Order: sequence, then C-alpha cells, then structure tokens
Amino acid sequence: MAAGRGPRDGEGGPPLHVKARGALPRLHAITDERIARRRDLVEVARQLAAAGGQHLALHARGRALSGLEHYELAVRLSVSPTVLFVNDRLDVALAAGATGVQLGTGSLAPADARRINPGWWIGKSVHDLREAEAAHAGGADYLLVGPVFPTATHPEREPLDPGQVREIARLGLPVIAIGGVTPERVRELTDLAGIHGVAAIRGLWDAADPMYAVRQMLEALEQR
Repeated sequence: MAAGRGPRDGEGGPPLHVKARGALPRLHAITDERIARRRDLVEVARQLAAAGGQHLALHARGRALSGLEHYELAVRLSVSPTVLFVNDRLDVALAAGATGVQLGTGSLAPADARRINPGWWIGKSVHDLREAEAAHAGGADYLLVGPVFPTATHPEREPLDPGQVREIARLGLPVIAIGGVTPERVRELTDLAGIHGVAAIRGLWDAADPMYAVRQMLEALEQR
C-alpha cells in the first residue's frame, strides 16, 4: 500500500496525508520535555535537519506533555523539510502527518498501530532480547535498543553489552542504538553487526555545534 493511504481513505472521510516513508533514517534526534519547551527548539531543529537531510529523523517525544503540547511540538519540528517521527501519541502522528511512530512499553502493539496507518515506519523501544523478540513477532519495522551506554535519561538501567546488542540484531530488524550516544561514542558502535543507526537526545540537542554533531555521527555510521 502506498504511503499516505490511511484507514479512512475511500470511506467518505478526509484522506490522511502522511509523508512518503522512504528509507529508514540512520540518525534520530529525540526530544524530551525540557527540549520541547526550549525557546531555540525550532532553530536547532533547522540546523539538525540541514546537516542530516533525509538521513535524519526528528522525534517529537515528551511523556509529560499534554496532547496539545505534543502536537504543537510535532508542528514545530516540521518547520524544515525533514523526516518526522512521533513517539507514543498516534493521534498526534496522524494530525501532524508524521512519517513514522516510535512505540514505548505502554503503547499499542506494532500490528495495532499499522491498522491505524499502514504507511508509517513503526519502531518499538526494547531493552533486552525478550522484548525484542516480542516486538519482532508483533510486526515492528525496526527496534530502538538501549541503553548502550550509561545515560542520565535512565540512570537506573544497566547498559547492554555488545553481545546482547548482537543477539537482538540477529533477529533481522534494523537496530537503532540509544542511550548516552555522543559523536565520539558512535565509533564504538560501528563494529556491532546489525546496527543500522543511532539515536540521541543530549548528544544532538545540547551539542555546541548541532550541525557538526550530526555530520560526525553520520560520517562514523558510513564507515561501517
């Protein structure tokens, strides 16, 4: 089914205008509540998008945000031509015309999300092999796997070791590694078989030079 075709097409309702899916980006810049409320959000998003192009996805994420705040965040991240993903809020993803959705532990199953819009990239956040196997069986297109390094976002979680990440990658789905990822640390991940890309919060949004950080990460990924 072509991207942009939703479950209401042909049923008398307005068509769902979802951006063409294209290839899964290798670099994912994810927001949190703090970043969502930054005054320079749009400017930094423009810089990230300018450096990453279609290799970069901007994720509208904020667990404590209201539905309206989450939607406004997604709209602000759409100021530049870029690949937009929305985390957890499928209603916001539909309204904002997102290319993909990222499902957390408490979200719908990937198969259920696909019934809402078959054109999305549908990712699932996993923290071990058991969760990865369930996501694979449930129809996820890719896996967000972490943490791969110690991270202030989830200080209570032990980082996965390389062997654990390799086991997950052997399931055959593209793996996006997350958790404490910085431009310098991307090179430590490039030897892991099955790593498609990386995701970062502070490593991109808080970088002194966001465009340089994007280029460094993409260059490291291209050396795999």
